[in-house]
Amino acid sequence: MRIVFMGTPEFSVSALMALFQAGHEIAAVVTQPDKPKGRGKAVLMTPVKEKAIELQIPVYQPAKVRAPEFVEVLKQLAPDVIVVVAFGQILPKAILQLPKYGCINIHASLLPKYRGAAPIQWVIIDGEKETGITTMQMDEGLDTGDMLEKVVVPIEKDETGGSLHHKLSQAGGKLILTTLEGLENGTLKATPQTDENTCYAKMLTKSLGDIDWNQDAESIERLIRGLNPWPSAYTCLHGKTLKLWKAEVIDQDLKIPAGQVGEVGKDKLVIQTGKGCLSVTELQLEGKKRMNLQDFLRGYSIEKGTVLERRTEA
Repeated sequence: MRIVFMGTPEFSVSALMALFQAGHEIAAVVTQPDKPKGRGKAVLMTPVKEKAIELQIPVYQPAKVRAPEFVEVLKQLAPDVIVVVAFGQILPKAILQLPKYGCINIHASLLPKYRGAAPIQWVIIDGEKETGITTMQMDEGLDTGDMLEKVVVPIEKDETGGSLHHKLSQAGGKLILTTLEGLENGTLKATPQTDENTCYAKMLTKSLGDIDWNQDAESIERLIRGLNPWPSAYTCLHGKTLKLWKAEVIDQDLKIPAGQVGEVGKDKLVIQTGKGCLSVTELQLEGKKRMNLQDFLRGYSIEKGTVLERRTEA
């Protein structure tokens, strides 16, 4: 099929590669404009643009994809289908109706439950046991189009936002191939979404990681995993930000205030929560490297009774 591919972050690259390796004709890649990043504010290409250049595919980076002049560009490209994966702009009706097979989205959850910007992280934070990929015929709503195919991906006990991101990216690359084949053969049956049992996976912010120690240990542990590697879960230790990268739930109550260190040793750091305790095993103090607990405690002392606080007021 002749395809226009729309995507921006690393998550989208697997699908682009899968389409390319399967022999589809990728007429163009559309991605977000390059932006300055980091302390030096160097202008960096999006991951999808980097891969497209490597594959020698033409790249377009419209500030507004709905601009009439860019819609005309798409018409001239005459794609059979537009494949959209974490592109970052809402497509207008003029684009949705342009290709023969419409616009197909690869969504990183089992629709219709987790619509929105950050389903990968929220399924972990919410304690779901499984997630997956849904291919969807796009409409003018936000993740509301008819579902085409799904693949289920189990969520492991130690799953992080980063590890699940990789699994779902790979799964999306495989699923889009069967979806396009089914579209071309006329064998796919679209299933309308309902609004029952849906929730909105809102965009992640850094403040989301500010740990509320009054929550139960299981909820905090899931938050730590879900926000790993970005934006990360953190607390405040002696006025400095302390990121927590890995912790284990301990089913015990030390009868001390939530957020207080109850036990500390060369390989132990136990913190009381609103219900149960957390044993922290990997952490990072502001200005320092990420390290395991033993290495951390060799260079920094935490005393029993120390109170960890929220970085900002709730």
